[in-house]
Amino acid sequence: MTNRILWFLMALIAIAGGVFALTNPIAASVAATVIAGWMFLLIGIVQVVAGFRAEGASAKIWNILLGLLAVVLGIMILGEPLKSMVALTTVVAAMFLATGISKIILSFSLQDRGFFWMVLISGIASLVLGLMIFANFPASAVSSLGILLGINLIFDGTSALAMAFTSDAKGAGEA
Repeated sequence: MTNRILWFLMALIAIAGGVFALTNPIAASVAATVIAGWMFLLIGIVQVVAGFRAEGASAKIWNILLGLLAVVLGIMILGEPLKSMVALTTVVAAMFLATGISKIILSFSLQDRGFFWMVLISGIASLVLGLMIFANFPASAVSSLGILLGINLIFDGTSALAMAFTSDAKGAGEA
């Protein structure tokens, strides 16, 4: 199977997932929350194991404590996915606000560069997204993560599709 075919398959899967997420954002939000819970749990377990293998008492203690914190967080998210969805949406909205403000401030230090407008527009978009989520909160919590996931999957799929049709996507041994 060539790299082009793999990129094309990845694009189709990502775009289909994105369309599904946009047509059913509540289910996608719950799924994203549950996946985040499992990731925290698994990463925490791995970090605890790594902590026992770390050299030095300080490294052991910190790795084990941080790993246990991640395990507890994962269990809490999996135990209360709907409440966790609200918490994750709050964090996402706050991140949009913070990154939006940061990008806007950064853009003014880039006024002499060609990409000033792109950074400024990106900052404004992030700021607006954060404000939109908070303006409709808590109602936005049930669908925001799913909508963002859907949009991200469609953009990822589109970029994978572009990779499938470029000559750079060919493997080293392909003619």
